[in-house]
Amino acid sequence: MTDRILVLNCGSSSVKYRLYDGEEVRDKGLVERIGEPGGGPADHESAVREIIDRLDLDGLAGVGHRVVHGGRKFSEPALIDDAVIAAIEDLVPLAPLHNPANLAGIRVARAALPDTPQVAVFDTAFHHTLPEAAATYAIDRGVAERYGIRRYGFHGTSHAYVSRHTAELLGRPYAELNTITLHLGNGASVCAVRGGRSVATSMGMSPLEGLVMGTRSGDLDPAVIFHLRREAGMGVDEIDDLLNHRSGLLGLTGVNDMREVLARRDAGDPAAALAFDVYRRRITGYVGAYYALLGRVDAVTFTAGVGEHAAPVRAASLAGLERLGIAVDPARNDGSGDRIISPDGAEVAVCVVNTDEEREIARETRTVLASRA
Repeated sequence: MTDRILVLNCGSSSVKYRLYDGEEVRDKGLVERIGEPGGGPADHESAVREIIDRLDLDGLAGVGHRVVHGGRKFSEPALIDDAVIAAIEDLVPLAPLHNPANLAGIRVARAALPDTPQVAVFDTAFHHTLPEAAATYAIDRGVAERYGIRRYGFHGTSHAYVSRHTAELLGRPYAELNTITLHLGNGASVCAVRGGRSVATSMGMSPLEGLVMGTRSGDLDPAVIFHLRREAGMGVDEIDDLLNHRSGLLGLTGVNDMREVLARRDAGDPAAALAFDVYRRRITGYVGAYYALLGRVDAVTFTAGVGEHAAPVRAASLAGLERLGIAVDPARNDGSGDRIISPDGAEVAVCVVNTDEEREIARETRTVLASRA
């Protein structure tokens, strides 16, 4: 069997793809603005078909698909068959923006490559190790069980990759390391990883909970929803749109790009300054809380677009945590690439690791295929 793996990452309006030959990337790309007027392909089916038709897939060993929500059913990657597809469909109510796009990519790839095994890699799978006390919401048990209300967590593929590579960066055994990983992109989440197992994470039943994000509110008093319904007369869909698409940095400043927020803050914009403080304060609180949960922290690692590139965010988010052994060296913080940015001799290593979810999906796909050999 060859070691060529195609990875398809179908988002709500885009498809990212990579073709691996072993560890080498043979081809890659991003199709955006799917379904937008005057934009890209009409739908995900058209986008994936174009990608497959363009690539040289001779000797392809398998296709790895990112699937956002695996619910409680999928605790590890799964070889795709009709039963797996039906199970992913059943989970659409928990991820209505993402699972349908993931399914579209799966269906087209299976039709175009009927003899090639396909593997689903779930964002939620890494968080199946959460203790029940971390995954359980304090609401009526019967209601929660009937409607699948619990903490599932997301960005698991990224948190798995980054926590493992943090151990490699530090030259420490993964099974012995306690790490707090901060995935800060347009979507953002934090995870406490003890010995390679997720024990706490900020996103919940959906990707809305937790940190302040590009367009999502993150943590919010649930009574805000009732208040908007009763006093503003807003419907469920309108509130959903508000909290998912018109909140976060966008709601506070009118832009969802941290680079623009930082530029406006530096130019004296008070709204941007406030947004930055709200953003970093939420991160600081989670780092402190997860430190307490872990009891001992060996590393705090930043990743994803903001985490990898926004030095002011990293510095401000960890400011004041020196008593916990957490500090950032300004010169190292201004560098680039995978690196340690804490001072020499710091009790807790502060790191930056560039995430690579597609490479992690390829790795997990190979693991599933090898188990069939």
